[in-house]
Amino acid sequence: MDLLSLAGIVLAFIALLAGAILKGAGLHSLVSTAALMIVVVGTFAAILVQTPGRAMKRAFGILPWVFRSPVADAEAIVRRIVEWSQIARKQGLLGLETQMDRERDDFIRKGLQLVVDGSEPDAIRTTMEVDLNGREAADLRAAKVFEGMGVYAPTLGIIGAVLGLMAVMQNLADPAKLGAGIAAAFTATVYGIGLANLFLLPIASKLKTTVQSQSHLREMIIEGMVAIAQGDNPRAIESRLQGYLH
Repeated sequence: MDLLSLAGIVLAFIALLAGAILKGAGLHSLVSTAALMIVVVGTFAAILVQTPGRAMKRAFGILPWVFRSPVADAEAIVRRIVEWSQIARKQGLLGLETQMDRERDDFIRKGLQLVVDGSEPDAIRTTMEVDLNGREAADLRAAKVFEGMGVYAPTLGIIGAVLGLMAVMQNLADPAKLGAGIAAAFTATVYGIGLANLFLLPIASKLKTTVQSQSHLREMIIEGMVAIAQGDNPRAIESRLQGYLH
């Protein structure tokens, strides 16, 4: 569990609620069904038009990464790669077949399969880099879904404010309703800007950072698999892979 992300979400809510109270607006000023419909539903509608179905499905599939990173322990992977290189030097590449069956990560398992099959180092690198680039591109497209929502939400907040002011203008003959009407109109703006800057854009940024971390780890794995296929010394492999841990 990423406690920083959790703390950030909680602090975002506290900032909005405490800010409304300290400014004298009160918590009731943040409650508006109309603003919720315009901003939240409208933002979701806009992103549905923009995003292909596969990217949308992937976006909500990786959303938990905000709180629980999927990036494995890099140091543990380095130790395993060094161990596999030792097995390969003692038993040959076929000795890694049993290790492949125990591996849960499909990217690592694919690399081990290529090594066991006796593929050339260049072929291993090319095949795994294609896989890496495909995964990275798909995950970045998914992260940009939330970035897109963060772009649309403030604009829809302004639309909500304008619609609210239009309703206020229809009641100019009744001054008693003007203050409350104007305040309600700007609730949509708070929803839009707050949703974008406190939640959607930070989520998108966090997901993109996680995707980059995953890609960096997979680059290290590719380097390790190529080194094993080349028959490099385990100590040399460990020294080379340690550079990815900084």
